[in-house]
Amino acid sequence: MTTVVDHLPKNFLTFWAAKTAAEAAVTHWDIVSELIKRDPAGAVDYLKNAHRRESKAAADLGSAAHDLFERLCRGETINPRHVHVDVKKHVKHFSEFLQVTQPTFLHLEEAVWSDTHGYAGSFDAIATIDGETVLLDWKTSKSVYDSVALQLSAYRYADRIILAESGESVPVPEITGGAVVHVRPEGWKLVPVECGPAVFDVFKALRQVFDWERTGKRGVVGRPVAHGGDLETGTQRRAA
Repeated sequence: MTTVVDHLPKNFLTFWAAKTAAEAAVTHWDIVSELIKRDPAGAVDYLKNAHRRESKAAADLGSAAHDLFERLCRGETINPRHVHVDVKKHVKHFSEFLQVTQPTFLHLEEAVWSDTHGYAGSFDAIATIDGETVLLDWKTSKSVYDSVALQLSAYRYADRIILAESGESVPVPEITGGAVVHVRPEGWKLVPVECGPAVFDVFKALRQVFDWERTGKRGVVGRPVAHGGDLETGTQRRAA
């Protein structure tokens, strides 16, 4: 499912990657300048991979926070002394979210499957808050991106939930809507997200793009049936 959503255009990532490389060059000029003297190719690799290092650090923090959030949702008591300093504030704010909203969890960290449209994915939670059943997604990123609406719509309109403990399939409950619990070191927000039929239609269109990229485009460009001048086909070059 994430692979399907990844087919959305993300032109902003090009700017972000370039900006991250430039910031790495300025911030770590002492390292870069020495690399340039000893290993210019290594300096290029160091800078061009700056965005990957930043992404990995954010992903590692998000994974650690998600694990702790799930434990809190299951009613575990977490000793702050055993929490890494990088996620200590996240845990504090998520605990406050639970106290303020008092969600009743119907499902936590389960997988969905769509027999109809051929996709699968794992969601963070389905819970009842103020009498409404909502899909919840935990985010620790700097912003809440609109692609999350596509993810939540895919969870919402899947055919079944596959329970982790038993492997049993159960229906997806009737969902009122979706929301992101956005947790940052400075605080938390519960952000509503539209994930109705119109959004799901966009997800299904991306599902078709995924099929095109995987298998649909094979063979759509055929071999030349006529040619002239000095232009040779690949087959002719190999034959020569």
